[in-house]
Amino acid sequence: MNGSSEPGSSESFRHSSRFTRQLSAVTLYETDDEVDEGQGISISDYVPGPLMPLKEQLELDKEDESLRRWKEQLLGCIDYNFIEEKMEPEVTFLYLVIVPHGHQEISLSLPLQKSASDIAFTLKEGCKYSLKFTFMVRNNIVSGLVYESRVWKSGLPVDQTHCMLGTFSPQREPYVHVLEEETAPSGALARGSYTAKTKFVDDDRRCHLEVSYSFEIKKDW
Repeated sequence: MNGSSEPGSSESFRHSSRFTRQLSAVTLYETDDEVDEGQGISISDYVPGPLMPLKEQLELDKEDESLRRWKEQLLGCIDYNFIEEKMEPEVTFLYLVIVPHGHQEISLSLPLQKSASDIAFTLKEGCKYSLKFTFMVRNNIVSGLVYESRVWKSGLPVDQTHCMLGTFSPQREPYVHVLEEETAPSGALARGSYTAKTKFVDDDRRCHLEVSYSFEIKKDW
């Protein structure tokens, strides 16, 4: 709806409860059906190619020196002892860390031990913060890993996020990925409890983690 919202209306409530972020790296989507505008093809119509074990992929065309160097550049330093004879990548998320400016980090082990209705953490209204994820990749390359999140307040959707994390090869050490900075909403309407659902999916539509939780926004820490 264009124009100003009447005070106390549901549109005013949604606007006051929205989280702000840099849209260059994180895009807000209105629907689940994403479309490649350049090709006019729905992402849901995408059919991934056949999956093969990583060791087999590395053995392909190994006589081609330029292709071998390209694979090394793409995959980085792979620990071959950390690759099992499995085709599907195994992605294990270890921690979600909220990194607020001027306040100590809030670290949550994944998967969350609390129920979805329990308050997992609290944010101060208007604070700037980032989300940091720690995860492991085993067995095979995970391609196009995406972070998706939805947030509701009093049953109304107030935020939806879709963020590409990238492609990751198996390694012994965990990956640490930090999202772009966000700003928590502020004001009387923004304070209170929120519910959220977060999931991580890849190009092959595998969901590596889906978690629901609740959090609060208060006037102070």
